Amino acid sequence: MNETKILLSEAEMPEAWYNVQADLPNLPKPPLHPVTKQPVGPEDLASIFPMELIKQEASTEKWIPIPDEIREIYRLWRPSPLIRARRLEKALDTPARIYFKYEGVSPAGSHKLNTAVPQAYYNKVEGIKRLATETGAGQWGSALSMACQFFGLECTVYMVKVSYQQKPYRRSLMQIFGGEVIPSPSDRTESGRRALAANPDSPGSLGLAISEAVEDAVHRPDTNYALGSVLNHVLLHQTIIGLETKAQLAKAGEQADIAIGCCGGGSNFSGFAFPFLDDMINKGTKTRLIAVEPTACPTLTRGKLAYDFGDVAGLTPLIYMYTLGKDFMPPGIHAGGLRYHGDAPLLCQATKDGFIEPVAYGQKKVFESAILFARNEGIVPAPETAHAVACAVEQAIACREAGERKTIVFAFSGHGHFDLAAYDNYLAGELEDYPLPEDELQKALAGLPQV
Repeated sequence: MNETKILLSEAEMPEAWYNVQADLPNLPKPPLHPVTKQPVGPEDLASIFPMELIKQEASTEKWIPIPDEIREIYRLWRPSPLIRARRLEKALDTPARIYFKYEGVSPAGSHKLNTAVPQAYYNKVEGIKRLATETGAGQWGSALSMACQFFGLECTVYMVKVSYQQKPYRRSLMQIFGGEVIPSPSDRTESGRRALAANPDSPGSLGLAISEAVEDAVHRPDTNYALGSVLNHVLLHQTIIGLETKAQLAKAGEQADIAIGCCGGGSNFSGFAFPFLDDMINKGTKTRLIAVEPTACPTLTRGKLAYDFGDVAGLTPLIYMYTLGKDFMPPGIHAGGLRYHGDAPLLCQATKDGFIEPVAYGQKKVFESAILFARNEGIVPAPETAHAVACAVEQAIACREAGERKTIVFAFSGHGHFDLAAYDNYLAGELEDYPLPEDELQKALAGLPQV
């Protein structure tokens, strides 16, 4: 076996997703209906989600079988490789062993296809013809557009306007895969029109794009809504990342001392980290699980654990999570996929209970590490992924200074081939850090709903 690139055979690909709800000592508070403030039931979600996903949302079964139709499409790129970053280790002169799980090999270029395929499949089975969704940087929109093509569904994507302008080739990729791409806020929905009336130059946000997509889905009987992060079933599907990583580390005779992922809504990080959490809870293993977010949108590190809407218009259920407030409008940093005001409730609960260690970085440090990684390993990280790279570099340097030979593994959630404008800005010295001012944070938090 070449221990620089550790592969699994198709036969070794997981046959079931791991459901962390079976193992967490404490589960999050339930989502509440936006009007009645009572816990939501299946009937409240049936207008926008297929019943199978609703069941997965509430399930406490530890293993959820992956249908053969989904595994067949997964085989286009799964199992994805686990790669040892030997050249980066040498550049850092660290005794640490650094591995990265490379999700950029997926046809859409990121981890997002891991849940886009199941979501399109379950909607197709239940007779839905069209899916509406939002996207920040464009990875989720690209993945869902492609997944809809696999199952003959239409796809409409509301793309956060600042990313729509910054990342034209992400938009092109969605259109190649058959998706209709609309900059958000738009004049297509009441939520969008209201936002434009308040600020015609609004850069948009994931929370606002979610409002538009949900509104779109609610008003068409042939349409459901699909979300690329935050919800339990999304995190469930993404656990295939961590399950494969654990099997690959075992092949190399390794056990992770530190596992790292970038964190926006939580799907990439949770899908990577939760299978390690299984071993920590049930086998007593010790792995530091580090979630990395931007200082411009510091949800886990500075947000408040409270009930809040998942969208700006207040159309979604109230979710108990670390939040910056639904009206928080993050600055236009290039890590568009990390510009969300909240985080997945399961991730938030695990963080509250001390299983997860959140950190926040400015984008200058992030891009510096991304350049270092690219020049040594030959792969350009997406700006979101670069947050995990920066943390891995920091931890490897700490190992060097302490003389510790630890095993560091991080989730390489997607490549940055469509993000070169961001790198142009960095190389030209035009990127600025945006540490969130405390007064802006408190202003946004003041608008939290009373529950």
